[in-house]
Amino acid sequence: MDAGVLYISIPYRTCGHLCCCGCGHEVVTPLSPAQWSLTYDGENASLTPSIGNWSLPCQSHYWIRDGRVHWSRRYSAAEIDQNRDRDLRLLVVHDRGEQRPRRTAGLRRYLRLWRQ
Repeated sequence: MDAGVLYISIPYRTCGHLCCCGCGHEVVTPLSPAQWSLTYDGENASLTPSIGNWSLPCQSHYWIRDGRVHWSRRYSAAEIDQNRDRDLRLLVVHDRGEQRPRRTAGLRRYLRLWRQ
């Protein structure tokens, strides 16, 4: 993989890139309603939600929006655990075929604070 390139595979429903911090680790984001979604406007791509590389030594955290990287703050170990738990619950709900819980407007406002 080349740095600064988001590789997209529609047949495999996945995206991949080198970690944006420059550490060189490959990051794979599965595309599914319970994980990441991809938006492409004909020129630039965006991934939602953010990418938290909690398993990598760098523990970088960022969004890819409109073809650009937007950095987030560093998460504490407790916040990383909370995010992992939430992600696991969303996967279980998705695998059961249940509706994904709606995010509250308050949470959306909170997340907007960290976008740059």
